[in-house]
Amino acid sequence: MSTKRKIYIGLMQGLMYLCTGLTAALVLFLFGYVLIKGIPNVTWELLSTKPSYLANRIGILPDILNTIYIVIATLLVVLPLGVGAAIYLTEYAQNKKIVEIIEYAAETLSGIPSIIYGLVGMLLFSNNFGTSILAGALTLVIMNLPTVMRTTQESLKTVPQSYREGAFGLGAGKWRVIRTVVLPGCVDGVITGCILSIGRIIGESAALLFTAGFAHAINGFFKGLRSPGATLTVALYVYAKEEGEFAVAFAIAAILMILTLLINMSTTLVGKYFAKRRNV
Repeated sequence: MSTKRKIYIGLMQGLMYLCTGLTAALVLFLFGYVLIKGIPNVTWELLSTKPSYLANRIGILPDILNTIYIVIATLLVVLPLGVGAAIYLTEYAQNKKIVEIIEYAAETLSGIPSIIYGLVGMLLFSNNFGTSILAGALTLVIMNLPTVMRTTQESLKTVPQSYREGAFGLGAGKWRVIRTVVLPGCVDGVITGCILSIGRIIGESAALLFTAGFAHAINGFFKGLRSPGATLTVALYVYAKEEGEFAVAFAIAAILMILTLLINMSTTLVGKYFAKRRNV
């Protein structure tokens, strides 16, 4: 190997190490900065009470509940739609051109800025259901549908065709094969799409600013769906931008960072668990 070639390879390796180090340092700095600024401000009173301007008290319990409500409402709609669409496109659809068009449309939808979803959700859902958690959840359904559908599709394609042929050879019908053979073999993809959707729902703010509102009231699940409510990300925006409560904003940011870390860890563990089950 020539000297110039060795120098070139050394420079490229050094550049890769530098890029890797800068990326890791940026992530660690951001994570550490938010936790250092936010964790000291996380108190039981903050987590367990609602805001009261008369008592000069700030609490994020309504925002935590609203986040849980919107996650549940979104998943109840997006999972059946996304998984059902993926099963149809992979197992039933005969016209491959239509399948390609739908897949292209789904990939396009996943790249649209969330603020546009918020505008569409305000016009479609808020005008019909009012500014509410339900309007926000339906908007997030449109946002997360491509993610659930595509992850389920890719997981369905990993199930060997021989499994289907073996089940058909034993006399099983189409739906029975899908229900008892195909879906159990790709459940990791469904769960992964679900977890990724939860992460995006928790972290979304722009679309919810238009549809879910800013209210900090404590409601039950069904009443909460019909009422406006701020999620944790919207509350972070309100406290930081509108009220100047940066200590509370950093506390919420720390909570969101920890939730994001837990969601990513859950995705990794679920993938490893089902990978081991397939190999057994």
